[in-house]
Amino acid sequence: MSQIQSSNQGSIEKKQFGCDCERCDLRDLFFDHVDDTILAEICSSKEENNYEKGDLIIREGEDLINFIYLRSGLVKLYRTDKEGKSQIIKIGKPLDFVSLLSVFSDTMHKYSVTALEHSVTCSIKLSRIIELAKENGEFALNLMQKMSRVYDQIIIDFLEIRKKHLRGRTAHVLLFFADSVYKSNHFELPISRKEIAEFIGMTPENVIRTLSEFRKDSLISINGKQIAIIEKKKLLMISEHG
Repeated sequence: MSQIQSSNQGSIEKKQFGCDCERCDLRDLFFDHVDDTILAEICSSKEENNYEKGDLIIREGEDLINFIYLRSGLVKLYRTDKEGKSQIIKIGKPLDFVSLLSVFSDTMHKYSVTALEHSVTCSIKLSRIIELAKENGEFALNLMQKMSRVYDQIIIDFLEIRKKHLRGRTAHVLLFFADSVYKSNHFELPISRKEIAEFIGMTPENVIRTLSEFRKDSLISINGKQIAIIEKKKLLMISEHG
């Protein structure tokens, strides 16, 4: 059974399709150095998969068969320890390679990926990607550069969050969703208080208390999962110096 078939716990619509490779998202991602004929072949054979919020896209420990990138939506990449406690590694956005971190290091996925909202992934057989890397030096270099940037960003984000105190970490998360994900100061928080805690290395109780303090100080308003950032400059100061 393929990784895509075995990991999902919700509904999936799987299909193969052709595409106009002059505007193909694959070309924008990392196929600039691949011949148009090869690009068309890969583009027409990739599989598109639809996931709803909460659906499991990749399960930690499963065989690594496909090279997967996120076409639309939002996902979380996370590991789970022996006690069942999760640690979020990264929030994946459109055109992120959600399988990239394990793609050449092992035969199994080192982390899980779950949809945070309706998401669409595209899958390409990993064996074909490896063939291209062996045949095309520029393609291989481009792919390694992409992998390095992902690793660099994870390390930078980790260090940036860990150097802050609780209020700074919580403000950082809110600003991340406002500026990097939704491009708006009004948004629906896609993760729970528990997941925020997993992302910033704090307890859910501390996160809940800090959000309440932000609301009490009129920095934000909260209505269920709806967040409105009211005093962005002050929240930025807390993020930077908290």
